[in-house]
Amino acid sequence: MNTIEVYKIGLNEISQLQEIGRQTFYETFAESNSEENMQNYLAEGFTIEKLTSEINNPNSEFYFATFENQIIGYLKINFGEAQTELKDNKTLEIERIYVVKDFHGKSIGQLLYDKAIEIANQKKVDYVWLGVWEENPRAIRFYIKNGFVEFDKHIFKLGNDEQTDIMMKLNLNY
Repeated sequence: MNTIEVYKIGLNEISQLQEIGRQTFYETFAESNSEENMQNYLAEGFTIEKLTSEINNPNSEFYFATFENQIIGYLKINFGEAQTELKDNKTLEIERIYVVKDFHGKSIGQLLYDKAIEIANQKKVDYVWLGVWEENPRAIRFYIKNGFVEFDKHIFKLGNDEQTDIMMKLNLNY
């Protein structure tokens, strides 16, 4: 039986990261956003330069989920100063969990999420937090099912469109 593997990636996988990043972002958000805003974000948000700087940041980590040598999803987590907000040394941010559409509903997101929680536990952070678009009910349900609660909101700009992200967190008790 073929198993799904989750492993940390480095600079040598940057072109695959760019490809999976663009593909999954488009699949997830294209139907809810203008094509122009999507194309601009895909062009600017996933440049090799930007991804190189993110991978080289000692406070960020990327993981791929693969099945039969095909990349089917990825995870990005941030600590300390690399976090998009809060920047607390006792927290971990899940910035991205994306899964290729063909693999939705097959627990790939849960595997990537479990990896993030495993690392949070190793680092003994107080809580894990993330931002999720208010119009992504599938993701919101996923995080609620995993014990997250809403604690704030923030604005995410996609091109000229201001969108509200719900900020959610999970307290880890040791």
